[in-house]
Amino acid sequence: MKHIHAGPPRLLFNVNVAWFLISHRLPIARAARNSGLEVHVAADIDSDDEIRVLQEEGLIFHRVHLSRGGLNPYGDLGYMAQLRAVMKRLQPHLVHNVTVKPIVYGSVVARSLGLTRIVNSVSGLGYSFSGEGSRHVLAHVARIAYRLALRRRDIRVIFQNLDDMETFSAARIIRPEQAALIRGSGVDLEAFPCAPEPTGVPRVVLPARMLRDKGVVEFAEAAGLLRARGCNAQFLLAGMKDEANPAGLSQQELIDLQRSTGVEWLGHVSDMSSLYRSVHVVCLPSYREGLPKALIEACAVGRPIVTTDVPGCREVVTEGVNGLLVRPRDAAALAQALGRVLADPALRFRMGAEARRRAEAEFDVKGVVRATLNLYREILG
Repeated sequence: MKHIHAGPPRLLFNVNVAWFLISHRLPIARAARNSGLEVHVAADIDSDDEIRVLQEEGLIFHRVHLSRGGLNPYGDLGYMAQLRAVMKRLQPHLVHNVTVKPIVYGSVVARSLGLTRIVNSVSGLGYSFSGEGSRHVLAHVARIAYRLALRRRDIRVIFQNLDDMETFSAARIIRPEQAALIRGSGVDLEAFPCAPEPTGVPRVVLPARMLRDKGVVEFAEAAGLLRARGCNAQFLLAGMKDEANPAGLSQQELIDLQRSTGVEWLGHVSDMSSLYRSVHVVCLPSYREGLPKALIEACAVGRPIVTTDVPGCREVVTEGVNGLLVRPRDAAALAQALGRVLADPALRFRMGAEARRRAEAEFDVKGVVRATLNLYREILG
């Protein structure tokens, strides 16, 4: 006989690592808690501070150990066993899986326990869908895994951009009625207020984890090209290493990039709002995104953006309106676009103003939270 839970409905977030929920989903978790749900989080951690933040928010944390490398069902059996134990004990009324492994394994485990109210958030198709050669094999494996995990009609899938939603539909991973489009994680417009650009030497920042797929190498190469042409500007990398990711750059590789191109790596920056206010241009030459939080934060602060014409990024930037779009993996094109924006303060002002207007109209976190809670209510009935 199943345990009958008499308290408030239980929501379980299943995420690869706790800091990702804190960074990208905390407003949703907080709103769910305030709406009367008992909110639990199953995740791995990189630091004990993550547990403290979740507990201070009134969320109940369950540690599950997860390797963030490629899909390997045999290697991940331990993770699935831990997750099954958590779900069996909690019997959550709603399971919300976020990122690839939690989606695939979390959906399978939940269904095996008879849990039918499942939401999956596709945060971008990432590493396996953004490359060539061996990554095509990874993409094929990922499609099979997604198809097996998401095949039930009652599983809902949140996408951040239309490209990803159409990719899943075309590959028959999901049925159209399963899909929901909620554009990104949203931005707190009060925490990221619009600000005039600073005086002094122009500064450009790439805010992201230090992954090749974020275009870190191309950004550094573009900085080197601009410096060689006499461009007087500072080029910053802001983000932590993630060597568990197959695309992660090592400490030595980052040191070598700094030496060879003159970029400055700041590491993890806790106050991103202040960082955006201290720069003139935000750049993200990523290979593919869901809908990048960094870019909508840049919009909120009123900064022009140079990014790539790829899924996710082009959801935020309209060419010539609030930024410039370039081909991915093209350092020369990136240098040309950055040089154009750096040389034209009037263009930066106009694009920055348009960026803020777009943040207010399309990316306010309140709208994202409202849409997500409405989906929860629909599923919970």
